[in-house]
Amino acid sequence: MKILRALDHRRMPWKNGRGETVEIAVFPDAATVDTFDWRISMATVAEDGPFSVFPEIDRTLSILEGEGMELAIEGRDTTLLTQASAPYPFPADAPTTARLVDGTITDLNVMTRRGRFAHEVETITAPASIETSRTLTLLLCHRGEIRVAAGKADAALAALDCALLEAGTEVSLSGSGSGFVIRLFEGADTAALPLPDADKEC
Repeated sequence: MKILRALDHRRMPWKNGRGETVEIAVFPDAATVDTFDWRISMATVAEDGPFSVFPEIDRTLSILEGEGMELAIEGRDTTLLTQASAPYPFPADAPTTARLVDGTITDLNVMTRRGRFAHEVETITAPASIETSRTLTLLLCHRGEIRVAAGKADAALAALDCALLEAGTEVSLSGSGSGFVIRLFEGADTAALPLPDADKEC
């Protein structure tokens, strides 16, 4: 289990320069916004406007803070996303425009390169257990505190901390926090995936 603390997340401008992204994890480790195979980040959206376009990328978006936004995605009906909405998957290379409901929002973005990786995102509330099967799994604490026990490793996650869990690990969660479980699949296979480098390891 590797722990990525919120204070260590990397900040950078959006690809289109219209906002800020906080990068939680990326693979390969030295990848840019144009070369990643998978990427997990948070973005602050402060104004209406277009999203960055990422060719050959699939994306799932969840609202972390704020009243929400309407997404207008080419080829789909307009969708309203709020903190109560389920994580919403869509192609990141489809032209997409956002309209804020009432002020700035923060969202969670999970992106994978089509044909190389796929992903699933779900919400979770402790206490609970996580089945990692043969996939690399990440747990992002959204609110409160979640204590993670994975094999002999044990760590407490505060808000916006993230745990990277190796494939096949039995994981139990305690506490009263809530967050997101992100599963990454390599191609059509669910073979174990490498953990990216991290400064802190549990």
